[in-house]
Amino acid sequence: MPKAELKTRETDASVDDFIASIENETRRKDAITTLDMFKRITGERPKMWGPAIVGFGGRVLKYPNGRELDWMITGFSPRKQNMTLYVICDSPKQPALLAKLGKHTTSVSCLYIKKLSDVDMKVLEAIVKDAFKHLTKIES
Repeated sequence: MPKAELKTRETDASVDDFIASIENETRRKDAITTLDMFKRITGERPKMWGPAIVGFGGRVLKYPNGRELDWMITGFSPRKQNMTLYVICDSPKQPALLAKLGKHTTSVSCLYIKKLSDVDMKVLEAIVKDAFKHLTKIES
């Protein structure tokens, strides 16, 4: 099946300009910290995906119905309500790590954190590292 057209795709927009444009000072500082963490852990160059997602790496998502689309391996978005991290995957290590993380919520593929001071940064780094390793292994 052909790849689907997605509104959110990799762009040439500047990650640094995007982060500098975040009005809320706490969210902006958290975004800088998160950016540095993702760069260090993934070894990938950050790219903007759509107008508000910072993504790292690339992969092809394959759905059970055969639909495919280009997507990042992992990333984050400093939204007004919370920091959204695209790290929730089927890794067997995640439930135990999430139990130790601190104040957060999750959905299908997202981890939501109000502010980084609400969580244990060493555990968050372990979650990002595990997700990147797990998702990269799936693509191999």
